[in-house]
Amino acid sequence: MADVGFRAFAVAEGRRLGLAGWVRNCEDGSVELLAQGPAPAVGEFLRVIGRGPAAARVDQLEVDDVATSDRLSPFTAAG
Repeated sequence: MADVGFRAFAVAEGRRLGLAGWVRNCEDGSVELLAQGPAPAVGEFLRVIGRGPAAARVDQLEVDDVATSDRLSPFTAAG
């Protein structure tokens, strides 16, 4: 998913929803995200991310719940 603004879109949405976490491009062309925050905000984030920005095509969204005691920084682009 190159040059479609997906990372910037994810960062903007994550910050709008007050989430912590990150988004990064993977070598295989996919995008990986980690989002931390209240369940309703994370749910809304997943709904919006599943649609993606206008220039993107989201074929698949895989979600894994990850337990962590780490407090993440405000949502940002990594890597």
